[in-house]
Amino acid sequence: MAERKTSPKKTPAKKLSFGEAVSEVEQILANLEQDEVDIDLLGDEVKRAVELIQVCRQKLEKTDSEVRELVAGLQQSGSEEEPDPGSGEDLPF
Repeated sequence: MAERKTSPKKTPAKKLSFGEAVSEVEQILANLEQDEVDIDLLGDEVKRAVELIQVCRQKLEKTDSEVRELVAGLQQSGSEEEPDPGSGEDLPF
C-alpha cells in the first residue's frame, strides 16, 4: 500500500511573528507556483496559507489601532499646551 505524504508539524499560526507568517505564506505561494505541492497536500497548504493571512491581518489591525491611539494621545497632549500664535503650523507631534 502506498504511504500518504503528510505535511510536517508546523507551529500554530498565532504563535508566529508577523515576519515568520509572511515568510511562510510566501513559501507556500512559491511552492504552488512551481507545482511543488503534492496534490494530496494542496488543500492543507491552502488552508494553512489562509490561516496565516488571517493572523497577519489581525496583527496589522492590532498594530494600526495601537499606533492610532498613540498618535491621538500625542495630539491631545499637544492641544493642552498653548499654541505659539506665530508658528502658523499644526505639527502632528
